[in-house]
This record gives sequence, C-alpha cells and structure tokens, in this order.
Amino acid sequence: MRLVSLSTLLVLTLSPLASAAAHLDPQSVPTDAEVRGTVIDETRAGIPGAEVTAVVDGGTASVSTVTDLRGAYVLVLQPGRYSIRVKLDGFRNAERRITKAQASGPSIDFILQVAGVREAVTVTAASGYRVPVSTTATKTPTPLRDVPQSVTVVTQELIRDQMMMSVGDVMRYVPGVMVHQGENNRDQVIIRGNSSSADFFVDGVRDDVQYYRDLYNLERIETLKGPNAMIFGRGGAGGVVNRVTKSAGFTDDRGVSLQGGMFGNKRFTADINQPFGAKVAVRLNGMFEESDSFRDFVGLTRYGVAPTMTIVPSARTKVILRYEHLHDSRIADRGITSFQGRPADVDVATFYGNPSLSDVQATVNLVSGTIEHHAGRLALRNHTLIGDYARFYQNFVPGAVTADKSQVALSVYNNATDRTNVFNQSDATLVVSTGVIRHTLMAGTEFGRQLTDNVRNTGFFNNTATSVLVPYASPTISTPVTFRQNATDANNHLTTTVAAVYGQDQIELSRYVQVLAGLRFDRFDLTYHNNRSGDTLERPDDVVSPRAGIVFTPLTAVSLYSSYSVSYLPSSGDQFASLTTVTQQVKPEQFRNYEVGAKWDAAPGLAVTTAVYRLNRTNTRSIDPNDPTRIVQTGSQRTNGYEVGANGRITPQWSVAGGYSYQNAFVTSATIAAVAGAQVGQVPHHMLSLWNNYQIRPRIGAGLGLLYRSDMFATIDNTVTLPGYTRVDAAAFFALTRQVRVQLNVENLFDETYFINADSNTNISPGFPRTFRVGLTAGF
Repeated sequence: MRLVSLSTLLVLTLSPLASAAAHLDPQSVPTDAEVRGTVIDETRAGIPGAEVTAVVDGGTASVSTVTDLRGAYVLVLQPGRYSIRVKLDGFRNAERRITKAQASGPSIDFILQVAGVREAVTVTAASGYRVPVSTTATKTPTPLRDVPQSVTVVTQELIRDQMMMSVGDVMRYVPGVMVHQGENNRDQVIIRGNSSSADFFVDGVRDDVQYYRDLYNLERIETLKGPNAMIFGRGGAGGVVNRVTKSAGFTDDRGVSLQGGMFGNKRFTADINQPFGAKVAVRLNGMFEESDSFRDFVGLTRYGVAPTMTIVPSARTKVILRYEHLHDSRIADRGITSFQGRPADVDVATFYGNPSLSDVQATVNLVSGTIEHHAGRLALRNHTLIGDYARFYQNFVPGAVTADKSQVALSVYNNATDRTNVFNQSDATLVVSTGVIRHTLMAGTEFGRQLTDNVRNTGFFNNTATSVLVPYASPTISTPVTFRQNATDANNHLTTTVAAVYGQDQIELSRYVQVLAGLRFDRFDLTYHNNRSGDTLERPDDVVSPRAGIVFTPLTAVSLYSSYSVSYLPSSGDQFASLTTVTQQVKPEQFRNYEVGAKWDAAPGLAVTTAVYRLNRTNTRSIDPNDPTRIVQTGSQRTNGYEVGANGRITPQWSVAGGYSYQNAFVTSATIAAVAGAQVGQVPHHMLSLWNNYQIRPRIGAGLGLLYRSDMFATIDNTVTLPGYTRVDAAAFFALTRQVRVQLNVENLFDETYFINADSNTNISPGFPRTFRVGLTAGF
C-alpha cells in the first residue's frame, strides 16, 4: 500500500508538469514521429552518454537526448528535414541528414571513431545548468535519467552566475540539503536528516578532513542523496558531496575573473589551459581572496593553486596528473547565543570573545594521478590520491544567558589536526550481451590508509577559570587566556586502513527496463593510541553494503525508478577522532534507504526530477533504561521525505535551477541525545529554492532567486527554534564583448534579518544583510 501511495503521489506530481510541457518552449518540435538508432564504437560496442541532437534545417529549433547503456537513442520529431549530430568527448563528431521520408523509417545508426588527440579532450564553454551524464553515481558513464537515485548537479555556469564562493553557497540550490554551521571552521552538511563533516569527495575519492573547500578549480559539484556505501564506502549515510575538478585539454583557453563588493569582498581567479604538441596539455587554476564580513572583526584570507597535466600516449590511453595547494586563514566565529528559545535579540554583528585570539588555519596539499585505458568493450581505470592536511582552530564559544538577561557564559579552546590520506581505486568496466540482455559490468578495489594526530587544549581565563560571564550586550573581551590540556582533552594518534572490493551489474532487460545491482565488502580497521595514557585500542569492522534499483522507461524522456541501499558508520564516528573501551564494543550504525522517483527531460535542455524516500538509521547508542552506566544500541531515527528539482533551460533564453523538499526527521526510539518523537535539529519541514536567469537581449541578462525555509530546531533537544525566512536575490549581466562580461549580484535584496544555521543552542549564525557584489569575467 505504501508503494501504491508513493506511486500515486508521483503521478499527481508529474501530471501537471506533463500538461505544461507543450508550452515550455515555443520553438520546440511537435511530437509526430520517432527517429531511433544506436551509437557504437569501432568494436561494435554501444556508447552510453553520447549527446544526440536533431537540428531543423534553416532554423534554430533543436531536440536533444543522450544514449542509454546500450548506446540507443530515440528522438521525437515533426516530420521534416534535419541534421542529426552526435558528439562525445574522446570521439570524433558525427552527423547525418534525414528527410521527411526517413523520419519514421529505418534505424539511424552511428559508428564513432576515436578522435585525434586534439579532439579527445576539449575545453568548451559551460553548457548550462543541466548535466545529462555522470560517472560518479555508478562509476560508468550513465545518463542521470537512468540512475535510480536522486542526484543534483550544480554546474560551473550556475556557480559563475551567482558568484558562489563556497560549498555552502552551492548547497542553497540542492533540494533536501541543509548547511550546518560546522563551528564556522569547516564544511558540514545535513542530507536527509544526517549531519556529516566527512562525506566529501574529490573526483570520487574521499576528502574527509574538516576544512573549507573552494570552487575555483571545479567543473561542477554533484550531490548524491541516500546511502552511497556501495560506491563510496563507509559513511555516506544521508548522501555525499563530490567535487569534479577541471582537467587540462587540447585547446588554447584562458580566462580571469575579478570580484569585489561590500564588506571588503575581493576575489581573483584565473584559468589558463595550454596544449604542448599533440600529446601533452597543461592547465593552471589559481585563486586569491581577501574578504571581511558584516560580523564584527570577522574576515578571511585564502589562496589556492591547482596545476593539472593531461598526457595522451595513444588514442586509447589517457593519464591525468593533478595537484592542489590551498591555504585558508580566517577569524573563528561561533555566531550569537539564544535566550528563551530564540536567537538572542542582539545586533547580528556582535562578536563573542577575543577576536585577536580567534584563529582558523587550514593548509591542504592534494596530489592525484589517473590512468584510463580502453580496449574494445573493456575500460580500465586506476586513480590514486594523496592528501596532506594541517588544520588548527582556536575559538570562543558562547554559552547560556543568565536568567536576568544580563550576562552570558563564555568558554574557549583550541584544536589541531594533522592527517595524511592515501587512497587507491582500481576499476574495470566491461560491456557484454547475453542474448537480448545487455550487461555493463563494473568491478573494483579500494585501498586506503589514514594517519591522524589530534591535540586539544582548554583555555583558562586569567589562568584559573574555564568559563567566565561577560555582559549580554557587549560580549567582546580582552581577558588574558592561557591554553593547556584539561583532564579530558584529546592527545592521540589514529591509524585507519580500509580494504574494499565491489562489483556492480547494470542490466538492460529491454529498452524499457533496466536493473542495477551492486555489492561492496569493506574491511575497516582503526587503531587508536592515547598519547596521554599510553593506551592503545583497536576496532575492526567487516561490513557489506548492497545496492539495488530498477528503472522503467515508458517514454523516451521519462523514467520511473525504485531503489534500496545500505550504508554503515563505524563506532568511532564521522571523523574517527576517538575510541574508548565503551565505543570499542559498539557495532557500526546502519542506514537503510527506500526510494521511488521519476525523472523527466521536460525540454531539450531541462531535467525535472522527483523522489519520495524513507531513510532509517539504527544501531544508534542509547542509555540502558535498567542500568544508566551501560550503553545499548537500541536507538533509531527516521527521515521521511519528498523532493522535486529542476535544472536547465525552459526556453533558449530562460534557465532555472532549484527545487522544493519536504522532510520529517525524527527519533523513533530513544537515543543518548533525545527521546522518541524528538525532531532532528536543523532539518526544516519545508525548503524551497529557485534561481531564474533570463537573457533579455543578446548582451543583457537578469537573474532572480528565491530562498525559503520553514522554522527548525537548532538541536535535537528541541528547545531553541530558528525562525523561518524568505530571501530574494537578484543579478544583472552585461556582455561588453564576446569575451568580456560584467555582472552585478545582490544578495538578500529586501534586507531580511534571518538565521542560517547553528552548531548548538547557543552558537547560531545570522545571515548576511543586503549585499552588493560586482564581477568581471574575461576570456582571451
């Protein structure tokens, strides 16, 4: 009955959208006839993910699609004369002309030849807000329409149009994702009711240290929702965030951007691509930013450089080498406190503590190498990432307000983390057929080792007290502070190793039905050494993570899917920062996701997706009701949700990105943190985001964005509420020449006072007031 109800909801959701489809684009082509065919390589293997476009003769109207796992495509056209064009990176473009007599005639097939080096990797202008194909969700090039999972992609073009500078900016337009404060010293997201500072990946490999990532060297950011352990390993409970970085290509391409605005915002980025002969190309991305904030004393300085090299020794082999150095320095800022269940009624710029002793430093060095080789139907890939991270933060923490509202508690501490990551992934993909059934087989291994050192110190005011009371209205202080280890402060060294093997089969039973099935086995070992006591504890975990999904394609542009997946989180937590004799005995938490959804290519450049899901979290720790000194794993949590998203072009002039989500995340069985029935903190019931970009004239465009969030609790104890809000953003774009563009962005156009997120009941972050920024982008 639940599945029937969910299916009914999806039909009701899509029905009005379908009725509006004919009015989306006045230039769209009537659906009178079908053109079918396949796109294959020289070995007769189907090529998935190739873009097939039909362009009407003598006009600008076009219809596009991408090939499925068999390499098959279907275009719905009005009878007439067309040029059918096929393109995919790594292959030569192909084109054929058809006439009215052929439009409903025999199959129109294409054999793509491997491109010459200069055509194999091409740097092109951003294609819009929609990405039709990705390899991240399945490790094979799969149309997103055929992935049985909710996936949101934020493209480079959307990042540019909104002058996004952080992962937090990007997540505003990802349905169902909240940005956690993360103590204002790191990226942290809440996906489907589950908070994580570790479920971040770069080019599909774990990048789990707590720091602020930048966007200057990215092609796009992908958010894959629901448990993802089959592809990504431990964690990934609510979903993962994957950054796809830029690679060197074989076309001369150079660009710079300058940005400035209110509150001392200054930012510069550069992107230079240069081929050297026919087999080697290099690319250099760079960034420098120096910005203040509307918050008193708060500011940041950051810079990054990311060179890449592409080597093509043969037409079927490619080597990509990457390096990134990022340094981020900023003032630590935990926001404002609360009083009587609401954010404190103080100036939103109020700083708590001593800014001269508040510091966040992060230095990141990432080195990676990828080797790809194609041998007919077999594709091999090996990817290695080495990461070195040094991170330190020292911050003052606002506490509770006294009953008479005259004073607020203040404490301070610092923490240092050094980590070295080494990961290697090897994947093999093979396309085979058994009769009329086609299989895309993928198998691989992952090996990783992480070495981590953690040291924490407590601050003692006047070298005596760990907490002081400061005036409610003026909590900025200069009291002397001494830092040293308290009785419970961490000083440890951790060694974690992972060895995993996984396999997956994407089975195409017919052109209407596809099945995905995968299984992963992980051996996760943690060794924890307490430098203070000399104790060493170990915890091994063997976990099996299954994934299954089915995709039904009743129409060329529509797919319906259902899926089931499982992930695990070891007892040492998201950052495996500690292990005790109690948690050493605790089994991993388990996350099970049930999901049904629909995906619709509503127009040639527009994708609409919708999903209904239930995510159960079990094996959560709770206090034994019969013995308060014992821990039992009877706690549980559930998130029920619905989301709908849209990305792409409604018309050639009008692009949109965003969506709506409804979530209900609650405790189903008492945990250490809350009783049954409690709402999970920072998971609002309703979220809406919608960005519109309209090209008014060839050189003039405008943008308008709407962000809405309903009330939510700051934490799971449900005692402090962050009020809901509506925020409006706007932009104007002016193309001075074909290669020079100026834009003006206004954030929070109507100067709404609102609170974005929190880290606790007394650490709440206000949102920016009305803010103007100007940007200049130039290519040469």
